[in-house]
Amino acid sequence: MTAILDRRPVLVTGGAGFIGANLADRLATEGHDVLVYDALARTGVEANLEWLRQRHPRRISAMIADVRDEAALAEAAADAQAVFHLAAQVAVTTSLLDPYADFQVNLKGTVLLLEALRRRGGAVPVIFASTNKVYGSLGDMALVLQGDAYAPQDGMLRAFGVPEERPLDFHTPYGCSKGAADQYVLDWTRSFDIPGVVFRMSCIYGPRQMGTEDQGWVAHFLIRALRGEPITVFGDGCQVRDVMLVDDVVDAYLAAWRCIGAVSGRAFNLGGGPSNAVSLRQVIGLIGELAGRRPEVRHAPWRAGDQRWYVSDTRRAHQALGLATPTSWRSGIAILARWLQEERDHRSLTEALP
Repeated sequence: MTAILDRRPVLVTGGAGFIGANLADRLATEGHDVLVYDALARTGVEANLEWLRQRHPRRISAMIADVRDEAALAEAAADAQAVFHLAAQVAVTTSLLDPYADFQVNLKGTVLLLEALRRRGGAVPVIFASTNKVYGSLGDMALVLQGDAYAPQDGMLRAFGVPEERPLDFHTPYGCSKGAADQYVLDWTRSFDIPGVVFRMSCIYGPRQMGTEDQGWVAHFLIRALRGEPITVFGDGCQVRDVMLVDDVVDAYLAAWRCIGAVSGRAFNLGGGPSNAVSLRQVIGLIGELAGRRPEVRHAPWRAGDQRWYVSDTRRAHQALGLATPTSWRSGIAILARWLQEERDHRSLTEALP
């Protein structure tokens, strides 16, 4: 007997953003109707929404609204079969400039969504995009410099990364707003039986990313290199992140939805893991290989809350969700570079990407 696909829409808040657009595309490709909820506040996301509409004219619908709009959010959630909550203020620097707006979007918006689902009833799953910033600056971690990359002295951390058992330590308004939202999602699961999963994400990159100096640094570095412009590095460039290709992220989100009954109420670190731990300098070196010339690099002071080393311990997520080995950072960055070049070939890079 052929299974009948639930025709109720899947709600993706922030669905015109980088991760949201990739997730919405995969959902629509699999035959789901998708409601993209987005304020279109970020430069370039209109192009992502148009791309989705062209690819899936019968599957993609959109509501242009802000997550601070309680009535609009309740309307969008009223008939959703599942919710992927990605809408957010995403930059630490912006949160320091306007902490109240950061609080309203990241925390108030999340609580409004959770309340809409609680009042509606029906145990609608919600999968939330949190951040590794919930663990703070990790300033207590003893590090050593190995070539052009920091590494922890602790052998277990070096081998496996930061586990979910690491104490939460919110730094910067962004860390506070996302960290508090992270905890609200987990508590609404406990208190009100709303199936929920939290992903504490590391550095995600890939096609459709409109990287800027404040957020999306892998794409931003590539865009600057393609334009022949210098790259600004805050700090010494030896800081390390475990970068993860967006296709692998989408796999994890869909896996969490598929097995929500088994994983509800849990928080998972989501990143490339130790095999994709790479410093900014190493990424710039690869960009030089891909572009045929090493970009000019300028250095600026360290920024508030910047972690010198962060690598996700992803063993819990891989075991619970059955995830495949993530794409290697060299292969993934080459994929992003090709996409950016294709965008440049179709239209001016200045027009196409900020």
